[in-house]
Amino acid sequence: MDHENGTGVTEFVLLGLSQTWEIQLFLFILFLVFYSVILPANILIILTIRSDPHLGSPMYFFLANLAFLDICYCSVTPPKMLADFFSHHKMISYGGCMAQIFFIHFLGAAEVFLLMGMAFDRYVAICHPLRYASMMSREVCGALVGAAWAGGFTHSILQVVLILRLPFCGPNELDNFFCDITQVIKLACTDVYMLEFFMFFSSGFSTMMCFLVLLISYAVLLVRLQAGGPSKGTSKVASTCVTHVIIVFIMFSPAIYIYCHPFHTFFLDKVVSVFHTMVFPLMNPIIYTLRNKEIISAMKRLLDRQGLCRGK
Repeated sequence: MDHENGTGVTEFVLLGLSQTWEIQLFLFILFLVFYSVILPANILIILTIRSDPHLGSPMYFFLANLAFLDICYCSVTPPKMLADFFSHHKMISYGGCMAQIFFIHFLGAAEVFLLMGMAFDRYVAICHPLRYASMMSREVCGALVGAAWAGGFTHSILQVVLILRLPFCGPNELDNFFCDITQVIKLACTDVYMLEFFMFFSSGFSTMMCFLVLLISYAVLLVRLQAGGPSKGTSKVASTCVTHVIIVFIMFSPAIYIYCHPFHTFFLDKVVSVFHTMVFPLMNPIIYTLRNKEIISAMKRLLDRQGLCRGK
């Protein structure tokens, strides 16, 4: 890796999802409709939680932050992808490519750490219910969210700093609709074996370990709930834990697939990337909301109040 810093490549060519115009048009309409429905729904979740005093518990505070992170995450690559459907030359500048990589890993890692914080919240609620209010105070919740953002930034900046040291002198084609580490480093004009190995541990292996830790944690909590005997409160808490497990599976599965095989390219990579960067993140808060009657009721109250205001 001893080489002079610099790059001869000023832009990268994105090959996109398809070269067929009919398929591109279909995908554009499909994703546009999806965003027109799901994105406002996520914004409504945040507004509902912030405006309803009944949703002041840490669990909903974390959910609002999860929805915000997912909205930010889905604003990194999809806008350019939608614009590129109507472009014959799908190009992205070197700086724009590095920015995409930074924000994808920054927001993605921050969401991983936030999910760890949500798991800790459920642990305190189940194992220390009498101390829940003091242990999960507003200050503690804010610190956990701040730590998630800080952890995401640290993870991402390490990735980007290593990539910025690589020389790029051609070729400059990326067989995808966005820039990501697993493809960009393969275009470097130097041996990147050790760097790929580092990326595997920092992104793939660490993601897998977080996934297993979260699954084991929720499994232990669910077993403890069952051992405590059935009750209305227990059933509600168990349902919340199951929802968290569903979100963990939805978020981690594509990430594990993408970053646990950095040395090879598979035909499903593009499909998984679409779900990982566009579909699943926006669906996480929606899934949580559909399984939570309190949020649905609060949404109806918010919409009713807005309707009355318009009626006046």
